[in-house]
Amino acid sequence: MLGPAGLRPPPAGLGAAAAAGHAGATKAPNSRRTSRVFHGKPARRGVLVGSQGAVQVFDDEGKNVTPHPLFQPDPNAAVPRTNGISTSPTKSALDETEPQQDPALSLSAVREEGEAALTEAELEQRVDIFLSETDTLWMLDLPTAVVSTEAEEAVRVLERNKIYTEICKAKIGSEYFEEKIVQTFSGAAKNKEMQCETITVAEKEPAVPARSHEEKECHSETILTSANLQQDLVVMERILMENIFQPKLAVYRQIPVLIEPVVTSDTEAEEDEEDEEEEDEEKQEEAPEADESPAEDAGPRLEQLWSYRCDLTSGRSVSSMAWNKANPDLLAVGYREFVSLKKKGLACCWSLKNPMWPERIFRCEHGVTAVDFSLARPNLLAVGMANGRVAIYDVRSRRDAALLDSSASLNKHKGPVWQLRWVQQDRGDKKERLMCISGDGRVTQWFIQQRLDCFDVMKIKRTQSGKKKLPGERERKSEAPISQQAAGMCFDFHPEDSDIFLAGTEEGHIHCCSCSGKEQILGTYRGHEGPVYKVAWNPSSTDMFLSCSADWSILLWHRDSFTPLLTFTSVTAFVHDIKWAPKSACIFVAVNERRVEFWDLSVSIFQPVFSCAAIPEGNLSSILFARNAECLLLGDSSGQVGVWQLHELAVPSTEQVGSLCDIVASAGAV
Repeated sequence: MLGPAGLRPPPAGLGAAAAAGHAGATKAPNSRRTSRVFHGKPARRGVLVGSQGAVQVFDDEGKNVTPHPLFQPDPNAAVPRTNGISTSPTKSALDETEPQQDPALSLSAVREEGEAALTEAELEQRVDIFLSETDTLWMLDLPTAVVSTEAEEAVRVLERNKIYTEICKAKIGSEYFEEKIVQTFSGAAKNKEMQCETITVAEKEPAVPARSHEEKECHSETILTSANLQQDLVVMERILMENIFQPKLAVYRQIPVLIEPVVTSDTEAEEDEEDEEEEDEEKQEEAPEADESPAEDAGPRLEQLWSYRCDLTSGRSVSSMAWNKANPDLLAVGYREFVSLKKKGLACCWSLKNPMWPERIFRCEHGVTAVDFSLARPNLLAVGMANGRVAIYDVRSRRDAALLDSSASLNKHKGPVWQLRWVQQDRGDKKERLMCISGDGRVTQWFIQQRLDCFDVMKIKRTQSGKKKLPGERERKSEAPISQQAAGMCFDFHPEDSDIFLAGTEEGHIHCCSCSGKEQILGTYRGHEGPVYKVAWNPSSTDMFLSCSADWSILLWHRDSFTPLLTFTSVTAFVHDIKWAPKSACIFVAVNERRVEFWDLSVSIFQPVFSCAAIPEGNLSSILFARNAECLLLGDSSGQVGVWQLHELAVPSTEQVGSLCDIVASAGAV
């Protein structure tokens, strides 16, 4: 703070004359004036003007506290003389809106004017001096991050802060969250130049005018029938099926079933632990009783996993089933009408990826009686029909039409094709031939060229039963053929020699035949009183085979014996199909109209070890073992194929029970 007229009272020890000497040489020694400075309260500080006009400010202790001006004027520039200090007794303060000047220049001007014009009365007069600050120069301006609660945007800011707090709380529980404190500086914008090819803009689709209602419907239909959309829908459908049937498919593939963990609170976890403890106590109390009375349901059993069925197959009988040789998850099923063979049939390809709808559907003009996949070309499916037609379909194509058809062949069958099979010419060789047996009494081999055609391997003749020779009658063989042909019902090729096969006939006989040589019929096995529905070589004991018939019986045969070794009969019903177990030479499965039966010859030759009744909707018609699972497939007359899991079915080894021949010999059959 400055004193009157920029002067400071003399220091201690100096008189009034000394103070006057500081004011100027022309003033009288006894001339004096008092000074006051208002800056909140009266100040005790003084100001001295040097010999060169510079103003110096001293505090009460005599220290130089002169402030340095922020503005340094150009010494060569002319300084206008302005009165920056008000000496009027009526004006108590300076107008803050007036431009402020440098204090050193103003005080110097006052000093020079005071030397020239001040009188004695003016020197004695009290003068008030007010100091004011210069304009503020902003060197750095950072916007405030604080908003007043009374501001208009206060509500919006509070809402944003609340959302940010919730987001921060939610991130703390995440395993990817890591708390760090950083300060991000907004870098200065930079320009970066680079070279590139000229960017050209072209209009690929011209402006489309407004479409009519018919055009919109046509466009929607095009989208719905597009191949890309259908493929996407198939993928989505398979994903849903995998989610629905995941536990069943895991059991089928013999892999652990994934169980989703149940997330519970601490209170629920404590309650669950208490419940488990109570259940354990109850089990311990019931354990002695269980030991005294063992469970009645112990032993082999079947558990149904799922069924292959849909609206298209409902009401049709399952006539034949076959696995794909390359893809063990692909199953071909033939369907025909249960009552009439003349109605239309279906050949469907089912996949484990979707048990609720077939992957391929081939509609046939007549009932399908037989199906089989090729080994050399797994995409080819051979289909036999009730009108004698043989067709080959390509399962890779979604077309319903057959790839090849026997309709134009002059040698086509005139009776139902009851069974067909792709047979390897030599073991280990992928060269194969398509063999068929038909109700017209012919066994044919088909060859695939530009068209489908065949030639007869043999014709099955009806055989005359043994009679007493009449007088004068020539001696003839008991198996001399007559002119009428016998309808062929089934066949099975030897597992080690593909030239030898068994052929079952409608008259109840089984012929052992050869594809090469003059003697086509090597022997005839008589034992059934009705049509032979199936014959099956034993895959392990290759000299044994089974046969089933409409006479309610199952017969076990040896190749060298023309009379049956064993006869199995449990119920009075047609036996439609039989299959040897793939892992045992002593176990086979049979299906009749009422139930499915499991026979284990190492356990009993008089009754099955296990049986399961058919479903109420229809009668069982066919059977097939799964290739890569401990499962059994059962087809029925209602159009469904059930997949059943085998539980606790003992598979005896050869070391435990010996060969099948030893079992039969011990029973006194040989």
